[in-house]
Amino acid sequence: MPKKPAPRKRLNRQERRDLDIEIGFLEGVVKRDPAYVDALQILGDDYTKRGKFSHGLRIDEKLAKLRPRDALIQYNLACSYSLTDRLDEALTALGYAIDFGYRDFKWLAEDPDLAKIREHSGYSKIQRKIRNLKVKSAR
Repeated sequence: MPKKPAPRKRLNRQERRDLDIEIGFLEGVVKRDPAYVDALQILGDDYTKRGKFSHGLRIDEKLAKLRPRDALIQYNLACSYSLTDRLDEALTALGYAIDFGYRDFKWLAEDPDLAKIREHSGYSKIQRKIRNLKVKSAR
């Protein structure tokens, strides 16, 4: 039986309010400058913290179009796909993240956002890719 993802930290009322204010501000910034990568990254993270996974996914897809070879953006896109049950796309994005230089394999193995894809049969390809990189770097 698949394991359930680790629960997200529950936000108290003040934290939710503060996050909603920040989201509103960032939405305004991004409306004025749709290619403002730093604001988009924070907004996507805030949406995810707030549990608005489909909103976060839209932001991560936009970021991936702006910076398609950015390892961290591809990693975050994989997380968003996983959180919205688009597991094949999550595996593809995670593969790109590794190809483009993502190397925090310890976090990748623990990240609760990726819990669903770690149970997916296609995850073995990601594990092989990581093992091959570790073998190459040990030489």
